Amino acid sequence: MRQYVILFLLFFSFIIKTHSQEVLIVADEIPAMQVLAKSLKAQEGITTKIVFQTNLPRSLEGFRAVIVYIHKDLDSGPEKAFIQYAKNGGKLIVLHHSISSAKRKNNEWFTFLGVDLPKKEAGEGAYKFVGDIAMEVVNLAPNHFITTHKITYDTQILYTPEGQAQENTLSGFVLQNTEAFLNHNFQTPRTVLMGFKMKDTTGKVWMQDRSAWCMPVEKGWVFYSQPGHSYTDFENQIYARIIANAVIYKL
Repeated sequence: MRQYVILFLLFFSFIIKTHSQEVLIVADEIPAMQVLAKSLKAQEGITTKIVFQTNLPRSLEGFRAVIVYIHKDLDSGPEKAFIQYAKNGGKLIVLHHSISSAKRKNNEWFTFLGVDLPKKEAGEGAYKFVGDIAMEVVNLAPNHFITTHKITYDTQILYTPEGQAQENTLSGFVLQNTEAFLNHNFQTPRTVLMGFKMKDTTGKVWMQDRSAWCMPVEKGWVFYSQPGHSYTDFENQIYARIIANAVIYKL
């Protein structure tokens, strides 16, 4: 009998360990996340499970990370589950339109993330999305693990960081035919990792330190990255490597 108990405990611990190495991807646009999942597996051997928010596991505890890629409405149940997962010590990775105008109706999401999407004219600091553009993404944290580990940037970009007057030449990469979100307004402190530069349909050039950031939340941690309009963004191996680094990053 004792032998069976030991075998059961060993099997149970194996299941727990296997589960703890898995990344849960919660999405409503699956092809893009299938491309990302393939890259995570190839680059770091990361195993993933992709689900709709309607099929969320009863508990998120134990997942190595949870990636949120939800374009349309974020239901209140998953909203609360993601927030609690991060506060309890989880690593929550929020991508692209998971911070967008559709989430304004959520009660807790933007407060938890410490962001606001202002309703004004874009030139006065309002939130706005601009599609079908080329986005230059620049590394603003050259000493941070997420932006440097196993990364060789392929482009040098002229960029003026917010609060500075002088233009700098920074390392980065370019995404074609993608979408930018203007004026994510930070309400709480965080570590800014990357910025973006793009030209809108009027020819105006925008540069904002908003492309990627991370911050602690109680016992856990949140990482956000703005690119991800379609699966082609995730085919860029530099960008996929940045997300892989966010998964393996040790706090």
